[in-house]
Amino acid sequence: MARTFFLRLFALSLSLGLSLGLSLGLSLGLQGFVPTAQAASLDGLSVKVTNTSEPVLCAEKDNVAVNFASPEVKSFRIEAVHPAYMGSLRQDRWEPDWTACEDISEETSAKPHPVMHTLYEDGNLRIMGLTFSEFWRPTDVTVTIGDKVSRNVHLLQLLKKHRGKAEEVIAMYPGDGYWRIKPLPPQHLDWTAYGSSFIVGPVEFDQRPVANLKDVAFDPEAMRFTLTLAKGGKARVAIADLNEERMTLDVSFDQAVSGMPFATLRSMYVTEFNADVARIAVREEKARSWREDMIMTFQDATATDAWMGRLVPSRHNTSAPDMMFNHFRAEPAPSR
Repeated sequence: MARTFFLRLFALSLSLGLSLGLSLGLSLGLQGFVPTAQAASLDGLSVKVTNTSEPVLCAEKDNVAVNFASPEVKSFRIEAVHPAYMGSLRQDRWEPDWTACEDISEETSAKPHPVMHTLYEDGNLRIMGLTFSEFWRPTDVTVTIGDKVSRNVHLLQLLKKHRGKAEEVIAMYPGDGYWRIKPLPPQHLDWTAYGSSFIVGPVEFDQRPVANLKDVAFDPEAMRFTLTLAKGGKARVAIADLNEERMTLDVSFDQAVSGMPFATLRSMYVTEFNADVARIAVREEKARSWREDMIMTFQDATATDAWMGRLVPSRHNTSAPDMMFNHFRAEPAPSR
């Protein structure tokens, strides 16, 4: 009897131990398969996501505005990712569409070609500075690369040397703080289009949302931009990843932005087949699934992650990337 009792006790202990071990091992194994960016966002801060988009008929107006605000956030991540249909894309479209554009037209918007300067170049990068004959608002922002300070730069372009040519992957406007980014083109395409733009705050309103800057500096070795903010302090925008699938930027502030958005996504939507962004998905705090919606009907949310993009090809900037905002933190991103 005693021997039988101890054998049963041993078998029960072994069974429980195996069950616990398998459960723990499975749990750890699954955690290992969670993508890093997704795992990081699971315990990130939730921020207020507000939609101030307005309907328009003109495809050349930025009528989409999605704002991100939190008095706690000191760092976050922005990603540009090729759309889900990219692998099947064989014909791209990027020409302007002036249909139903009453107050702007191809003629009135045409300006003389900008003056272009190479501000920096090495074996991997080229930085171009473009000066227009006029800019839509007064600006005296300086551009600093190393010990070289340039003025009257209205457009800053970063080109990455890839597959034997220089591919433009960042367009940044120092005068109003707008950025456009995109990954490197996939193997089957020679080039891809920009689409949505974004602003790294504090985001203010001057005829449209803007970020007021004093200086934009770029460190080629660290692959990092440093923005000197007109309201004080600095923001740093580091290129954390760049390949034929995505571009990832890590953004950090010296101090959190209070009372206004710390970032805003700008884009355009006329119809789902004529849009740079058509849909939005947010992962709300403690939610068990993502909330998906059309961009123009989306209601505000408190979320740890937001994706804005397209599920079907558009006739406007067909190859332009989807955009993601996530990894919100109350501490600055570590220096690279």
